[in-house]
Amino acid sequence: MSTTLTEKPSGISSGRRLLRGMPWLVARQHRVALTCVLGLTLLTALWIVYERGELVQLLDAKGWPEKDAGQPMDDNRSYGYITSIINGLPLILAVFIGAPLIAGDQENGTAQLVTTQSVTRRQWLIAKLGLAYSLALVSGLVLSVLFTWWWKPYRSLFLSEWIDGVIFDNTGPVLPAFLLFLTAAGITIGALVRRVLPAMVVTFLFTAITTMFVWDEVRVRLGTPKMFTYPLDAELPARFDEAYEVDRWVGSADGTLYGWGTCAEATEKAQNACIKDHGIVNNVIEYLDFGQMASMQWTAAGLLLAGTALLTAFTLWRVSRRPL
Repeated sequence: MSTTLTEKPSGISSGRRLLRGMPWLVARQHRVALTCVLGLTLLTALWIVYERGELVQLLDAKGWPEKDAGQPMDDNRSYGYITSIINGLPLILAVFIGAPLIAGDQENGTAQLVTTQSVTRRQWLIAKLGLAYSLALVSGLVLSVLFTWWWKPYRSLFLSEWIDGVIFDNTGPVLPAFLLFLTAAGITIGALVRRVLPAMVVTFLFTAITTMFVWDEVRVRLGTPKMFTYPLDAELPARFDEAYEVDRWVGSADGTLYGWGTCAEATEKAQNACIKDHGIVNNVIEYLDFGQMASMQWTAAGLLLAGTALLTAFTLWRVSRRPL
């Protein structure tokens, strides 16, 4: 008489996995890209922590803020390298994660093979999108929190203004929202083009145009500009040191505004005569205050997340109803 023992190593093994089923299969399929992005995020995060520690030690040694610390960030190459990596992360995720995510499976036939098995097309899509969006969200949140932690307490020492893309787009909720949006854009382009290389090229062009041209115009329009008037021969008050100047005029006592170069004459005598003729007595600036930064960033994040939702809905509709 013999006794048969039934072992279930596979069940035990799968129970210990963080991911199972389709999410595990998708993560395994894209494990190289996943490892590279997470590794880059980790290295950049550690680099930020190190650089902040170095800055704190330097400022403590110089007695800042009671004493002038000079411009310690002027020759800081590490700051430039770090911001270059963070600014390049949206391009990396959009081109190398988003664009091939669905296009690669459509091109090599993997999508047709998977969806003829025990999973539905929608399950396959959700697993794919979940991986890409989770990666974008984790990377964006980690780097945004750490970069904000580095910059905000010492912002007066940094070269870039708060409205510049290198600061505004890399702090607060903007970075994770930006990564999600451009990743979604890459996925959508890949689903439409259905070929990996053309999809990556189109995504690269879209991302470059969006980040370098379109978003720069959108960013400064997220806030509500304020006006401030002060005497023509006076200096702008120190409280406006962190304000971003949108436009500038000169004005008369009755409130009439003239362009800044209205009385830019060749001689001082001619300039004074022009000022007198126009009755110009004030400088007038239109500005965005630093206090508006948080609301502007949440507005930006809202727009980007709305765009992500629209692109995701379109991708789900397109791929669910069209032949793979």
